[in-house]
Amino acid sequence: MNVRYLLLHAYGMGGTIRTVISQANEMAARGHDVELVSVVRRREHLLFRLDPRVRLGTLADERNGRGPITFQGRILRRLRGKIVPRGEYAASFFTPAVEAAMVDYVSGLRDGVLVTTRPALNLAAARHAHPSVITVGQEHLNLASHREPVRAAITRHYPKLRALAVLTPTDRQDYERLLPGLPIVQIPNAVHGAHRRRSKLTAKTVIAAGRLHNQKGFDLLIPAFAEVAEAHPDWTLKIYGSGPKKHELRHRIDEFDVGDNVRLMGRAPSLEDELAESSIYVLSSRFEGLPMVMLEAMSHGLSIAAFDCPTGPHDVLTNEIDGLLVPPQDVSGLAAAINRLIEDPELRARLGEAALATAAGYAPEAVTPRWERLFAELAARD
Repeated sequence: MNVRYLLLHAYGMGGTIRTVISQANEMAARGHDVELVSVVRRREHLLFRLDPRVRLGTLADERNGRGPITFQGRILRRLRGKIVPRGEYAASFFTPAVEAAMVDYVSGLRDGVLVTTRPALNLAAARHAHPSVITVGQEHLNLASHREPVRAAITRHYPKLRALAVLTPTDRQDYERLLPGLPIVQIPNAVHGAHRRRSKLTAKTVIAAGRLHNQKGFDLLIPAFAEVAEAHPDWTLKIYGSGPKKHELRHRIDEFDVGDNVRLMGRAPSLEDELAESSIYVLSSRFEGLPMVMLEAMSHGLSIAAFDCPTGPHDVLTNEIDGLLVPPQDVSGLAAAINRLIEDPELRARLGEAALATAAGYAPEAVTPRWERLFAELAARD
């Protein structure tokens, strides 16, 4: 089967990029003809491993800045209307030339499956793909997290897709209410758990990871850990990631006087190694799609403390079974959950063991066949 994955910036760092590249790799490994296309390119090299059997393409090369962009030997025209609605979180990427490159690419396809991976790309496929192309949109965030102009565009245009794939059962219910008649499937992202080093759960280290952005709630985690540090000054919180909130978070660390206990680590050369050397993973997000780093932590046998934010944590975790769920943005509640895990090694071990079993359900061998069945069913309808 011919499958194309369209990513905004395949050369970037982020959960969606990592999981889509993983999907492409798995499909290629199973014998499919796979292409990965990056709408923009701003780096020399991919940050995640790409199977050599996956073809790689770029629509708008911006490594030398945002000059005039050409496609198939010609300078692209300015679009008369915006494809990307105001409020799409990546709207700043979509100059008129970038939009034109995206539309030209999508409208020029005549066969195979086109998998698009965020609202801007899903909308381009819904509005401009030829009927001969099987269009499958992916949503990596929950519906409520999208701003109103984006939800309005979703309501208007997504019904033209062949199918929409979402990450959690909660997402599926929300999108089915909004888009009756559109086939909506729930397929989680896959996590590679095989051969991962299991944590010994003895290090006095709590870990969190993600883009330094308001969504991830690290500004809430820092005061929570300030409460933890009062009772357990020998424990350390390491936050891995980069992003626009770095300086604000440094100020937050100073504000709560936890510079000896909370460290902003930047990007991890090997997050797997850092997870294996930690004992507790904390998810402090205001909202999620499917929290992939949390699942990766579970695949190392870490104990989990998480805000029960929309959506994802409660779709993955069962409170007191394979993790601890705390009401959203409850800073003191999150501190109390971390303290419980620090003070009760038997609880850490029990939750970590159950987390391993839960993470196994997200292994590629369990997830990839679901994508194959979806693509085959959609192709059979033509």
